[in-house]
Amino acid sequence: MNFLKRAFWSMKAKKGKTLLQLVIFTVICVFVLSGLTIQSAAKASSELARQELGGSVTLQVDREAAMEKQQSEQSESDGPPQFTSTPISLDDAESIAALDHVKSYNYSVSASANAEDFDIIESSTSTDSSDTENEQAPGGDQGRGGMVQADLTINGTLTSDEADSFSDGEAEIVDGRGIEESDAGSNVAVIEQTLAEENDLAVGDTINISSASDEDTTQELEIVGIYETSSAGSDQAMNFSFLNPYNTIYVPYTAANTLKGEDYTDTVESVTYQMDDAENIDAFIAAAEKTDVDLDVYQLDANDDLYQQMVGPIENVAGFAKNIVYLVTIAGAIILALIVMLSIRERKYEMGVLMAIGEKKWKLAGQFITEIVVIAIVAVGLSSIFGNPIANVLGNQLLAQQTTASAETASTSMQQGPGGGMMGGGGPGQAVSDAFSQPSEAISSLNINVTWENILILGGIGLAVAIIAALIPSISILRLQPKNILTKQE
Repeated sequence: MNFLKRAFWSMKAKKGKTLLQLVIFTVICVFVLSGLTIQSAAKASSELARQELGGSVTLQVDREAAMEKQQSEQSESDGPPQFTSTPISLDDAESIAALDHVKSYNYSVSASANAEDFDIIESSTSTDSSDTENEQAPGGDQGRGGMVQADLTINGTLTSDEADSFSDGEAEIVDGRGIEESDAGSNVAVIEQTLAEENDLAVGDTINISSASDEDTTQELEIVGIYETSSAGSDQAMNFSFLNPYNTIYVPYTAANTLKGEDYTDTVESVTYQMDDAENIDAFIAAAEKTDVDLDVYQLDANDDLYQQMVGPIENVAGFAKNIVYLVTIAGAIILALIVMLSIRERKYEMGVLMAIGEKKWKLAGQFITEIVVIAIVAVGLSSIFGNPIANVLGNQLLAQQTTASAETASTSMQQGPGGGMMGGGGPGQAVSDAFSQPSEAISSLNINVTWENILILGGIGLAVAIIAALIPSISILRLQPKNILTKQE
């Protein structure tokens, strides 16, 4: 009788054992398929996140190198070292912006100013202008002794949409518009809603400010937009009015440069380049290093934190799914091999008789392999039906656990200051923790679907497991002679 027919009649005669093997093999295939589909979904989600978030690279002054330079110059002079910041020329900024992989870019210039014809939002411990006379202003403006009077923080930008507060969702335009690239050279401003309400200001009105370092330098700004901020500010905002987030005004970078002085014309403090893909950051930096920009004075800082925060939990899930595939495959092969071995040992007499009448050993091995392969094929078919919903439940539950754990870890670490101390509410730690929560919300579930590629891989794994599980115990029996098998049979 053909060994394929014998395999069929054997499976039919031993329905119980066949069903047991089918159940075990199906469970193995379901978990292997779940691992494969979760891995595929995690990879697709990671690629999507990488393309959407991109990452950024910031060109700014290398402060550490500048300080070392000042210290070396100090050894040759009698006076105390003074840190000086070299602004970035627009030509240098634009030469790097023209490189490949730059999706967009934004300029940043910080300055300080005083309100001339409107009232600022006073901090809780700053009730009159005398309290601000010793406030150190942002943007490098310094008067005598390094201290100047300042009411306002002026953020110069190319486009306010890409300024940190707006891109992070901390600030939002509620009336009018933001600063646009076409505003360069114009005296326009976007002010905070609380400041506007306090002074009955609206879009279209004008305000006057003066430079904190030079009172003779004044500007009349037209309000083109009003924004609302959710920032509570740092603890120091209670002492310094210009640190109060309500007293932050966004203007074109050219207007901020005017407040800082003629030396800052056609320059910026930093440039942030948004990448088209986080994977291209290294290639972009390598290309930037070949330009004429002096990277002994400036530095390029890569920032793909949002991407890393988003894909961190996904990569953990993918790693866990990979381990599932390995462990289940190995364990399944061992379990099936033991079951098949016990089944074959019970069929020693059958094998001895067949070999005694001249049946070839490879056909006997082929019969056992055929039996388990048929079971494997049915198990793969069943797992393709039940694997998808199980993979969705398992994958999304794992992702939720990993996301929660990562968010808690980030929140704890960011709220701790130097030495393990806790930062106050609304401080920098809270701001970074809030930034972490945004990418967590972006990918809250994996789009898990069984593909033909997954099924083909599963089929290959299943057939390999089936053949190994049947072949190993078969060899231990087929190496015996028919006479030995029959004479030892009780």
